Amino acid sequence: MSEAPATPNLTNHFLIAMPGLQDPIFGLSVVYVCEHSPRGALGLVINKPCEIDLKALFDKVDLPLTRPDLQTAPVFYGGPVQTERGFVLHEATFAEADKPEHPVYSSTMSIPGGLEMTTSRDVLEAIASGSGPRQVLISLGYSAWSEGQLEAELGDNSWLTVAADARVIFDTPVAERYTQALKLLGLEPWMLSPQAGHA
Repeated sequence: MSEAPATPNLTNHFLIAMPGLQDPIFGLSVVYVCEHSPRGALGLVINKPCEIDLKALFDKVDLPLTRPDLQTAPVFYGGPVQTERGFVLHEATFAEADKPEHPVYSSTMSIPGGLEMTTSRDVLEAIASGSGPRQVLISLGYSAWSEGQLEAELGDNSWLTVAADARVIFDTPVAERYTQALKLLGLEPWMLSPQAGHA
């Protein structure tokens, strides 16, 4: 009996919810996958804004936000895990060749493909003062899949996958991110059937 084909590593990819995924959290969502390994996966939903903006979030943590371009930017609902914690997805602090030996922020995950995710307060302090990364998406909570869970959901036709494009995260209006992520696959929302097809 032949083994099932191995699932590709989906780090630095988008998961795009299929219409049949009737889930209050993940329905019509686009998830940026920060890490995917045989142990599971971790990602951030990039198109579900919370009810607070960045100015309100920074006020809450006693940091004056001086960047006018971020004052009214939304905070995102990154997923159902640790919703009281902030996760900052941002452009790489340094180009690969110029990376210092020690990271700039105390808790940063470098994502192969160029972006970084930081969870320590020091990145918020840098953003507040205007010295932090220019391109940022800040979420409360993250999305996680245990070993084999994401692969099972892919097998159930819950998600489409495509290599991530940072322009969808940082340059595309929130309401258009689902459609733009689909366009990376050459698809439009009307082309997707809510029924899962199994051969």
